[in-house]
Amino acid sequence: MAEQALKGHPDIFLTIRRSAQARRITLRISQLDGRVSLTLPKDITEVVAIEFAQQKAPWIRKHLECRLQNVFVGIGKEIPISGRMRLISKGLGRSVQLKDECFYVPGHEATVPRKVLGYLKVLARDRLAAASDYYASKLGYSYSGISIRDTRSRWGSCSSAGRLMYSWRLVMAPPDVLNYVAAHEVAHLAHMDHSPKFWKEVKTIFGPYKDQRQWLRIEGTALHRYRFDD
Repeated sequence: MAEQALKGHPDIFLTIRRSAQARRITLRISQLDGRVSLTLPKDITEVVAIEFAQQKAPWIRKHLECRLQNVFVGIGKEIPISGRMRLISKGLGRSVQLKDECFYVPGHEATVPRKVLGYLKVLARDRLAAASDYYASKLGYSYSGISIRDTRSRWGSCSSAGRLMYSWRLVMAPPDVLNYVAAHEVAHLAHMDHSPKFWKEVKTIFGPYKDQRQWLRIEGTALHRYRFDD
């Protein structure tokens, strides 16, 4: 893996990789951090790859300009919860409250991001545990535990030991999307692959899942733009 820079306004930083499976040069721009990567077949030189990227430079810069900007969570900002935008507002008392279209957070403004994050993680764990219990019961299997993380490469996983892992950011997605991911990972308790039998199991315990998968492909990346740090 190598890195190169295309000079311009702004500079474009490229990560160049080779793949034995690649048949042509492919260019990808990450929606998460704007990184530009080129994947090359073994018989293509880096010089050719850079020339290819130079030809695409105007398109790359235009795409980077349109990329979703990060939202730094705080009072006055909106954040999705269960697929609905909620306005973060100054709250009274001691506890965070979700009411109507608002997310009321008490205390000093500097503590708001931490409190919102803590609330979302607890809410995500509760909802994902309930969904996992429900689908595991339908499947007739049991899992060994659940963990909640802030993963970027996947929405969930199931280990060979039956431990389920989910991204807490699923709590920001519509409820049916969260439920689909739970059903998907629970189905791996029976089939540790993505074979036709696995997908049949997902459909059996969840139902048609095309819309939920499409939502994740199109809208899922945007959930990662909400930042809880400086």
